[in-house]
Amino acid sequence: MIGGTISRLLHSHQPDQDQSQALLERVNQAIADRTPLRIQGGGSKAFLGRPVQGETLDTRGHRGIVSYDPTELVITVRAGTPLIELDRALDEAGQMLACEPPRLGEHATVGGMIGAGLSGPRRPWSGSVRDFVLGSRVITGHGKHLRFGGEVMKNVAGYDLSRLMAGSFGCLGLLTEVSLKVLPKPRLTRNLRIEMDLERALLNLCEWGQQPVPITAASYEGGALHLRLEGGEGSVNAACDRFGGEELALGYWDDLNEQRLAFFQDPRPLWRLSLPNATPPLALPGEQLIDWGGAQRWLKSDAEATVIRAIASEVGGHATCFSAAVVDSPFQPLAAPLLRYHRQLKAALDPHGIFNPGRMYAEV
Repeated sequence: MIGGTISRLLHSHQPDQDQSQALLERVNQAIADRTPLRIQGGGSKAFLGRPVQGETLDTRGHRGIVSYDPTELVITVRAGTPLIELDRALDEAGQMLACEPPRLGEHATVGGMIGAGLSGPRRPWSGSVRDFVLGSRVITGHGKHLRFGGEVMKNVAGYDLSRLMAGSFGCLGLLTEVSLKVLPKPRLTRNLRIEMDLERALLNLCEWGQQPVPITAASYEGGALHLRLEGGEGSVNAACDRFGGEELALGYWDDLNEQRLAFFQDPRPLWRLSLPNATPPLALPGEQLIDWGGAQRWLKSDAEATVIRAIASEVGGHATCFSAAVVDSPFQPLAAPLLRYHRQLKAALDPHGIFNPGRMYAEV
């Protein structure tokens, strides 16, 4: 009877609901029964990682903005809150999440944003999702609802758990609330498309990276470099005059971030390569789209995972498969020392292994 009541609570999607007590009871029940939990928000990033076997714990009922003072540049929000609602609240105040996290679906939640840790085109210039996490509340694998950090950066019990939650895919604990740093929107934005070859584009980006140029996004596809310039009117217009080219469609960066460009419609598996900034053009099998000024490269390819990952590893990078069904290990396998560290961290924070077991790696 109690389990049924909790289930109804967790699945009632009413606005501004604090369901932390129901979530805590559900986790403690899972610990007592040794029942794995498959943590789920809007499901927009469920395709990332390995499939999880366990009872579904839906967080969407636990939602709402807890506190927001635009003058402090900090917002605190519950994990089940739709990301679109968070963006709307910030936009009304002329502010934004500068890490530009992709939604990849209209039902994306704040908890899923933190769990996936994905950032948009602005990431090399503004920082990642992890960089904007100030504090969190987490239900741990010990059955406790704890607060970590706050509105300033803090380490607790040897772990900066708030930041560890970013990109952990729900494997370390159940995030219930997060405080995020936000920033004002830029005063002026202009987008350019400049025709040039890839090698010249990457060299230019390396050169401009050493100069006070107001670039906040850079990609390369279709034989052209695409730039977003943001800031004061004088600096942005001066940079546009210097670079030349033609005006780029206003929706381009959103379409890139949300994987709506024609490139992503290719039926071949999608790979994401994370590489050092100054990596030259790579001879990858398939079609590429260069993002993050060259640090992130999207690849559509039928090549074997070992081939793609070997090329990325040779230049100090790694490769993640965004079409997870085609490989057993979507995330690049860990070296033995790193795997040992992941296991130790999992054992410390989730000793009974109930949170999304195996989502990132079969061994964890």
